[in-house]
Amino acid sequence: MGFEQLAGLKEQLAKQAEEAKAKSKPPRAPRPARPAPRPARPVKAEPVDPVVHTIGKLQKRFPHAFPKNPSPKVPLKVGIFEDLMAVAPELALSEAELREAIKTWCRGSRYWTSLVEDAVRVNLAGDEAGRVSSVDAARARHLEKKRAARSGSKAQAAAKTPAATAARVASAARVATAKPAAPATPAAPAATATPAATPAAATAQE
Repeated sequence: MGFEQLAGLKEQLAKQAEEAKAKSKPPRAPRPARPAPRPARPVKAEPVDPVVHTIGKLQKRFPHAFPKNPSPKVPLKVGIFEDLMAVAPELALSEAELREAIKTWCRGSRYWTSLVEDAVRVNLAGDEAGRVSSVDAARARHLEKKRAARSGSKAQAAAKTPAATAARVASAARVATAKPAAPATPAAPAATATPAATPAAATAQE
């Protein structure tokens, strides 16, 4: 057998070996499909207080009478509720909604501090519509002091509560760790006193 025939036979055998090896390999299993991503949970929006919603409408429609924070509030015209009722259909607000909104707006330090004697009251357009009387100013100061005192009392009560709790815990700990008192030793019986001799017996002994 010539050299060329030997090389060809060797190449043929190698080819057959590769084919046999390829046939013996098991087919690759298909990769499992990736699970679809979970849809994001919808974020629940916190419900808006109806009064806050109503005040927001008033601030948007009458910005000079109902300024947004941090701008200071301004004293409102006496009888401004009647002016609001006249435009209630335009604002799509009921009498109850407007009444609650005005009650909330005119309550609190931000409004009371604006009620200074002789300060200008404004209408819905922000134009002057009267002045703050001395009676109204005094009432506003009284309400502000009353709220401050109430807030101070709550703060003091909150401060006392942890201290009282700590004192009770410490007292309970002392009682739990205290050594029990030793039992009292019974007293020895008193010696019986010898009765003294009577005068007659003393004479007889003499």
